Amino acid sequence: MQIYKIYPVGFAANSYILTSDGKTCIVIDPAQPRIAEECKKRGLTPQYALLTHCHYDHIGGCGALFDEGCKILCGEAEKDLIFGDDNRAIFHGITIPHFELSKTLKDGEEVTLCGITFKAVATPGHTRGGMCYVAGGTIFSGDTLFCRSIGRTDFATSSYPAIVQSVKKLYALPGDYTVMCGHGEDTTLNAERRFNPYVKN
Repeated sequence: MQIYKIYPVGFAANSYILTSDGKTCIVIDPAQPRIAEECKKRGLTPQYALLTHCHYDHIGGCGALFDEGCKILCGEAEKDLIFGDDNRAIFHGITIPHFELSKTLKDGEEVTLCGITFKAVATPGHTRGGMCYVAGGTIFSGDTLFCRSIGRTDFATSSYPAIVQSVKKLYALPGDYTVMCGHGEDTTLNAERRFNPYVKN
């Protein structure tokens, strides 16, 4: 599995392009329309996008991918928030380009996309339906867990007690993982278990 981390230009989230065959790919959190071009630069055809949550800084590129035939998936509890007020776009005068969801995922559900198997782990707190994805030795944590931090909980469907429990749920996964976050730099699960000042293991 090859992972390309795409940092945002301006304010947006990190996006991740994953491929197992060097031809097709999955995008986790296509934050900006330019992610479609980033796939093309690498000779990859985006077939699926996995959304960790609905906020506009994570889904701003979904329209461009959808227009090219990409199927878009998110957690089942997040579906109704995608075009609702809690995507935060309305508060910043931003219009989210049209796209449709192909499928929603349940907590613990496994799905194989482009030859890569992902396990969906429901992690509410930053939003009501936040989801992390585990693929191999990597956790894509969205805005649930950051390097020495956790996601904000001052939004409409946020909950501080919920995000604490969600982070502890990640800590309870056996072994160590690379954690690729929605913002900032990568970390490891062992490092967060030891050093995260917000949620203790």
